Amino acid sequence: MASVEQDAAAPAAVNTGFGTKGYRAYVLSALLLVYIFNFIDRTIINILTEPIKLEFGVEDWQMGLLGGPAFAFLYTFLGIPLARAAERYNRVLIIVVSVALWSLFTALCGFAMSFFILFLFRVGVSIGEAGCTPPAQSIIADYFTPKSRATAVSIYALGVPLGGMLASFFGGQIAGLSGADFGAWISSIGLGGLFSGVDWSNVSGWRIAFVVVGVPGLLVALLVRFTVTEPPRGYTDPAKLQNLERASFGEALKVLMSKPTYWHVVAGATLASFVGYGVAQFTTSFLIRTHELTIQSASLLFGIVIGLMAAIGVFLSGYLADRLSVRHPNALSWLPAVGMGLSVPLYAMGYLADNLWLAMPPLMAAATLHYFYLGPMYAIAGGVVDSRMRATSVAITLFVVNLLGYGLGPPLIGILSTFFKTMFINGAGLGLTLEACKDLATLAENQAAACTSADARGLQWSIIVFICGYGWAALHYLLAGRTLQRDMVANA
Repeated sequence: MASVEQDAAAPAAVNTGFGTKGYRAYVLSALLLVYIFNFIDRTIINILTEPIKLEFGVEDWQMGLLGGPAFAFLYTFLGIPLARAAERYNRVLIIVVSVALWSLFTALCGFAMSFFILFLFRVGVSIGEAGCTPPAQSIIADYFTPKSRATAVSIYALGVPLGGMLASFFGGQIAGLSGADFGAWISSIGLGGLFSGVDWSNVSGWRIAFVVVGVPGLLVALLVRFTVTEPPRGYTDPAKLQNLERASFGEALKVLMSKPTYWHVVAGATLASFVGYGVAQFTTSFLIRTHELTIQSASLLFGIVIGLMAAIGVFLSGYLADRLSVRHPNALSWLPAVGMGLSVPLYAMGYLADNLWLAMPPLMAAATLHYFYLGPMYAIAGGVVDSRMRATSVAITLFVVNLLGYGLGPPLIGILSTFFKTMFINGAGLGLTLEACKDLATLAENQAAACTSADARGLQWSIIVFICGYGWAALHYLLAGRTLQRDMVANA
């Protein structure tokens, strides 16, 4: 750490960020790893929707509650007090405790014996995850100067699509195994003795998936605790903003209220989150119901669409914004607007296509483009304030984005799916009801086919309705460009 200490003493005029270039890269990689596990544990419920729904006998609207409000409400309300703590106390330690807590509750989800207990464990996951991003964004801002910050936060934001991709891959593959298959695999790698008393034949694959993705997070917490250094607060801020007294929450809110750029970005990101979380909750289910894929195949394709292509979009959003801003100062505004606007017709083409392989290219392109909003969201949220209130600014952003976007998106698309399903069931003219469709084995062949078709079409059209929200979100990012240059601290 000697090189870190030397850099800390560097004069402000030649400030290139805290620590050496190599150590900055390591810290960013460590925080990215944390965020990847954050999103693995947060979004694995999306992949496991179908087997959980089947085991507990619930509808889409109930799974929407599990994917949205169960996580979003405490996550959002705890985010601000934890961010205020990050303005005063050791941010690295806050992250370490948070990672350990959410990982433990993710593993416990695999032991839930009822839908209600699973709901409570999901609330526990949210309590831990609330302490991740605000302190992480504050740390990144002290390690990286404003001219390279959009790229840095976009790399951190890769945790969203990469976490989703890994959750899809591991969650889907493990959930598709029988308990007996998993027990045989455990024995084949020499760990059978540790679980000699377990009757794997009675263990559902989705339960195993929760445990397998939850436990490694405890090791990540230890890695961060012993290898990441807490940077001096405000290290990369302009000299006139350094050594100021800590700002109260009221002062931070007053500053943000004077920044129209910030609120347009928050509005746009909230709409994008509302659509994105809602659609992501049921995309694997859509592939299973509409294209008749197995959970393994559906989760693998979902990982490609949401993971790999979205990761490209997230990285490009910050990388291009940093470089285009030299000649086009408002790139942080119009770049995400263009991306989200173009994603609407592409998503519509993909979700309406009857052939899976005709659907994939527009879905992949749309996933890349719509994620152009994420890097600029973090860059602007952290850029319109100084270091004294940066974690608070990010926390308020996440409060609104997650309370309204994450909290409402999954349950409302679930309600809409159930509404359309009921409408299609009634339209079949076979005397069916939503309750009757829960037990297909008791129905005639044509009735069972009508229920299955209604289930697929109801979800398909609820997704089509939702994706139109990206156009509204794009408009807010465009409006943010009118005051962007005035509101950014680096330009003050």
